[in-house]
Amino acid sequence: MRGLANVSAVESELEAVLPDIVPELAVQLALAAAVVVIGWYLSKVVVRVTGRTVAQRIERPSVTRTVLRGVRVSVLLVSVGIAASILGFGGVEILLSVTVISAVIAIVLAPLVGSFINGLFVLADRPYEIGDMIEVVDEGHVGFVEDITIRYTKIFTLQNTFIVIPNSEIQQRDVVNYSAEDERTRLSISFEVTYSSDLEAAKQQAERAARSVEAVISGGPDIRIGSARYAAAPVCTIEEYDDDGIILELYFWLNQPYKRTITRSLVHEGISERFADSDVEFAYPHRHHVFDETSGVARVAVDDPRPDPPRPEQSVEASDGGTDPRE
Repeated sequence: MRGLANVSAVESELEAVLPDIVPELAVQLALAAAVVVIGWYLSKVVVRVTGRTVAQRIERPSVTRTVLRGVRVSVLLVSVGIAASILGFGGVEILLSVTVISAVIAIVLAPLVGSFINGLFVLADRPYEIGDMIEVVDEGHVGFVEDITIRYTKIFTLQNTFIVIPNSEIQQRDVVNYSAEDERTRLSISFEVTYSSDLEAAKQQAERAARSVEAVISGGPDIRIGSARYAAAPVCTIEEYDDDGIILELYFWLNQPYKRTITRSLVHEGISERFADSDVEFAYPHRHHVFDETSGVARVAVDDPRPDPPRPEQSVEASDGGTDPRE
């Protein structure tokens, strides 16, 4: 109330100083605009002053940003309310205006309201956080979470592009978080070797190929996931005995999840190079056709690609006294 009284006093002084040609409405509009501008800059100052304190009390960056946005909006709403009172809008008029605007939002902007609600669930459920590397499975988007608001999630992709997904949509999609608790990521590579290959040598060479890549964890203590423990060093196991060969599966861990593609390619190259120097061959489909007495009869025609040899020329002289050249 004291603030409104001060604003009214300032308004009265301005009306007394300004000439009569300036209408009262212009003075009120100028004062209201000044209050809104001051409120805009004041909201920035409040956020800057309270930002460090809020960040220290709240561990999650996304919640911290949301709280600071709420503080700024509150300061702006107070300044807009003061500006409305200067223009002659009372509490009842403001309440009525807010009610009408809320009804319009509920009818016209229903998807936006849904994004707000889903944004609260995203902040509460904590499926990902700012800085996490995630993948939207059905769309194939992979990148880092740049920002989380009440309305949307902004992703900075590995292709150096930004994707903004409304929270109402991302809540309905499968999202893989590669760095929620631990950035170390486990990958696997399948390949097939022939039955005549040295199986033990194939497994050893595959493990050595993975350890030779810089981004791969070459050893150390076991990595724990829940109640399970996995060897940190690369491990090659027999997956299946197939028709054409033996399928092997190579498992290895990465330090950084964003290096998955290049690391997988380097491991493939290392396996190929090491197999070339070992008694190991990659398997590929073979088909043997066997014919016996129960197979029936097959007619096969083979064209000889060689040209026919030239025939010797023969000449016969037909005359009464001639002789036969064959004699």
